[in-house]
Amino acid sequence: MSTPYDDIINLPHYVSNRRRQMPMEARAAQFAPFAALSGYGDAVAETARTTSAKLDLSDDEKQELSRKIAYALSFADRPMMAITYFRPDCSKRGGEYVTVYGHVKKVEECINLLTLTDGTGIALDAVSDISGEIFEDL
Repeated sequence: MSTPYDDIINLPHYVSNRRRQMPMEARAAQFAPFAALSGYGDAVAETARTTSAKLDLSDDEKQELSRKIAYALSFADRPMMAITYFRPDCSKRGGEYVTVYGHVKKVEECINLLTLTDGTGIALDAVSDISGEIFEDL
């Protein structure tokens, strides 16, 4: 069986006497993948990023949180507390639970907002837990 390359198939590999051979690292780089679709890697990474679903609190848990907030506000010098709340993700469904540490400045129920002394605003319905040394007695 004859092929068009029979005359060159068994020739030795040519090595130039005038030029150095390309290093293996440089040779591999010319075959490296390139970004044919710009932003595709970012889209894949965003899709792979996980988010949590917001947990629904029972009425008893909501009342317990209300009692803790009222108790914390009853102190003249605002005590340090850890407040865990759900922060929705801006680009996909779900979000994450975040814990912040601070002193409660005020609660505005009419606009559903809990404000810390550092200016952080947290939606009251997003709060899932409040803890601190002052609650150890309760």
